[in-house]
Amino acid sequence: MNAEVKQIKTAAESALAANFAASKSRLPGGPQTAGEREQAFKLFERRGLPHRRIEEWKHTDLRVLMRDAKPLAAPPDAAAKDRAKHSGGLVSGVPMHRLVFADGAFVPELSDAVDFLAGVTMVSLADMLARNDAGSAFAPPEAPQAGGDDAALALNTAMMTDGAVIRIAKGTVVDKPIHLVFSHSGSAATATFTRSQMIVEAGAKVTLVESHEGADDVDYQVSTALNLVVGDRAEVNRVKVGAEGARALHIATLIADVGEGAQLRDFIFNIGSAVTRNQLFVTCSGKNANVMLAGASLQRGTQHADTTLVLDHAVGGCTSREVFKAVLDDESRNVFQGKIVVRQNAQKTDARMMTRALLLSDDAEADSKPELEIFADDVQCGHGATAGALDENLKFYLMARGIPEHEAEALLIQSFVGDAIETIAHDGLRDALMFATVRWLGARV
Repeated sequence: MNAEVKQIKTAAESALAANFAASKSRLPGGPQTAGEREQAFKLFERRGLPHRRIEEWKHTDLRVLMRDAKPLAAPPDAAAKDRAKHSGGLVSGVPMHRLVFADGAFVPELSDAVDFLAGVTMVSLADMLARNDAGSAFAPPEAPQAGGDDAALALNTAMMTDGAVIRIAKGTVVDKPIHLVFSHSGSAATATFTRSQMIVEAGAKVTLVESHEGADDVDYQVSTALNLVVGDRAEVNRVKVGAEGARALHIATLIADVGEGAQLRDFIFNIGSAVTRNQLFVTCSGKNANVMLAGASLQRGTQHADTTLVLDHAVGGCTSREVFKAVLDDESRNVFQGKIVVRQNAQKTDARMMTRALLLSDDAEADSKPELEIFADDVQCGHGATAGALDENLKFYLMARGIPEHEAEALLIQSFVGDAIETIAHDGLRDALMFATVRWLGARV
């Protein structure tokens, strides 16, 4: 006789089920979208919150880290919109086209009208789903094959409320970066679920910036995802800035498809939130694609940050580079899991991955797991991982020349992080994040 084994729901899982039941009739979209939401939530219910017995989530157990589930955020009021005016502070000095989302909802009066840009079309996800136009220029974001069985992504699909849906026409070169500003009002502990999509057609070029921030004294929760299609010979530079409040939980997913001869450069800068998970599912689906994935994480206190990526070389002749740096102080923890998959017909692949962690405290922890899964024989692939303290010889060298110990440490840390930040193509964004690094170092005791 076989006994049925049922997983006991956590308080957070029960609250998420109640939240979905209470809000699904109010979420934007017609019957087809409602059906997709139901299907996605059923997948989430079957799998539950990701936990340590799932290999990809081994070091970021949400059943432990997410003790409760916050209610869905209400539409932003005047106070929330007023606070959102000044969002995106870390990169505020860079000229950009701003699209502002407050408490998970698009705020047109705080945003620039990008539709006047030749070759650029933008609608909010909520408006698109509300219209449910069969003849719309956009298709609703579909569950992608990459990451399609991920419970966190399924929950985002079920609960998504708003986001930006952007199309860059063939051959268009956007003059300034497009900045998606996501701001939590700070007035209540709520949850937001945003989903964006960008389609960059053949030969187009654009820089996309995402910034996420909120108040330090509220334990709010953020689920965000971006579906990105990079057309043949197109060029996309994306910079994601995580400056959430000190008690926030932030789960982000990137699903990207890179076409023939196209280039994708992606950089993640993390400086906030109590718990952060950035997961990337990138597929090189066109020959001779070029992908650069990089990031820098500055952590203190008990901050937990996780970067997990799967880069799928589905065809031959593609090049990829991955460079991730983490600086860990106090009792913070950083997790890096990176997998490069080279398919059987993906000959002439050139892929390299490196992750480095700098431990400033004996209580800090770095967990790194780079992987290669290769089914082709004519490839050049490699990976590496290091973790260690500051080089005492270099530190002594600087101090021997009259530089105080604190400043010597700051210079070495800045140099360590700078290697990753230098991969950012846009000069203004690169300088802004270097300045943010200097400010973080200046706050060290």
